[in-house]
Amino acid sequence: MFINIHTHHLSNSKEVFEIQNTFPTDIYFSTPFSVGIHPWFLKKETLEIELVLLEEKLQHHNCFAIGECGLDKAIDCDFDFQKQVFIQQIHLSEKYQKPVIIHCVRAFQEIIELKKSQKPSQTWIVHGFQKDKQLAFDLIKNGFYLSFGEAVLKSVKVKEAISAISMDTIFIETDNADVSIQEIYQRISDIKQGSLAIVKQQIQTNFTHIFKS
Repeated sequence: MFINIHTHHLSNSKEVFEIQNTFPTDIYFSTPFSVGIHPWFLKKETLEIELVLLEEKLQHHNCFAIGECGLDKAIDCDFDFQKQVFIQQIHLSEKYQKPVIIHCVRAFQEIIELKKSQKPSQTWIVHGFQKDKQLAFDLIKNGFYLSFGEAVLKSVKVKEAISAISMDTIFIETDNADVSIQEIYQRISDIKQGSLAIVKQQIQTNFTHIFKS
């Protein structure tokens, strides 16, 4: 079984277990999903109702994680407001014992500092990791997992990061890309110079350890 922990487009393949990214205002939750308030779509006037809807969805039997949520310095949204909403979602993660799938742009130090100050019991997963191995090491040292997607097919620094870190710290995803999860798995097995079967087994082990739904 291939595990895709974060996708916007279901493949509906019987070979793949996939967690669909959703939003609190969505209405269809018949397949495994994560749900969160993404920083791109933050609005003060709708936050209260979205938090109510989010908490409701987190109790659904198909909910595997909260997210994606996080911090983004590349958008025109007040950063303190972003932090406030992210912290509220961290608290919900702890209340409902759901891992957090994190969107982070230019704010990794702030994310690390929040993890240190909040001291969560739930796992935080940086999705769509595209940075270098030094940042990968820093995040892993602070207890994060990293999820890799389409960038492994293109980026030299991502390849170097995967080569350098342990397989027991990663997940695999397609996010919004038009590639198959199988292709990304194969690329990672090539980078690690191991068999596809070994990669599948390790991701399954990581998943079983972290996701409790």
